Amino acid sequence: MTRLKLDENLSRHLKPRLSAIGHDTTTTAEENLLSKPDSEVARAAFSEGRMLLTLDVGFGDLGKYPPGSHPGILLFRPQSLGPLEVNEYVASRMRNLDLDSLTGCTVIVEPARLRIRRPEEHANGGGEDE
Repeated sequence: MTRLKLDENLSRHLKPRLSAIGHDTTTTAEENLLSKPDSEVARAAFSEGRMLLTLDVGFGDLGKYPPGSHPGILLFRPQSLGPLEVNEYVASRMRNLDLDSLTGCTVIVEPARLRIRRPEEHANGGGEDE
């Protein structure tokens, strides 16, 4: 079971869907983190050992959140930002991701590919696309 935290830009309605596929999921709303700075949200997620799921491109900043300095960041980039479409996009992608292999990584989840920045690759200036 992977520990996850949903950023405020993802619907709280994703929590039961992610829990149903075996993830221990919390939301920023549950912890009174709505409208808090990204750094505070990140600190809360990471101190709990939770991967952060978000739509916020600020969490893709490898300078602020270098791979290996956190349990993992999954930055979703759906084609549509409609709430129902985003929920379906995130839930469907989460069913197919091997989260154990993404521990400590920053992952950009795009419709046609994954961009994965692993701790060891970041140190060497590289990364991979799948």
